[in-house]
Amino acid sequence: MFDIGIGEIIVIAVVALLIFGPDRLPRAAADAARWVKQLREMASGARKDLADSAGLDLSDAMDTVRSLQDLHPRRLAAGLLDDDAEAKKKPAAGSPPAAGPTPPKPETPAYDPDAT
Repeated sequence: MFDIGIGEIIVIAVVALLIFGPDRLPRAAADAARWVKQLREMASGARKDLADSAGLDLSDAMDTVRSLQDLHPRRLAAGLLDDDAEAKKKPAAGSPPAAGPTPPKPETPAYDPDAT
């Protein structure tokens, strides 16, 4: 959401400590958190009211966004890696062996001790 690093967070904390002081800083942080929560609730309510007044069904749009999130490169890579891990699992004891030929073992590369 925000591109804030640890350095910026430390600077903001020091400035807040200087402005509010150590006595009032916890109360100021709690008030700020309360305001953010109220702002989120108001935004959610406004979005719902606009959708209701326009007669829109946002569930279809949200489903589309969720399906697009599945196309994120990290999720695609994780899905590919998970499939490989499950394919490499050995069958349980007492179960019949998997049908089909066994894949060949990969060749080990030649090692040249003089190359290093």
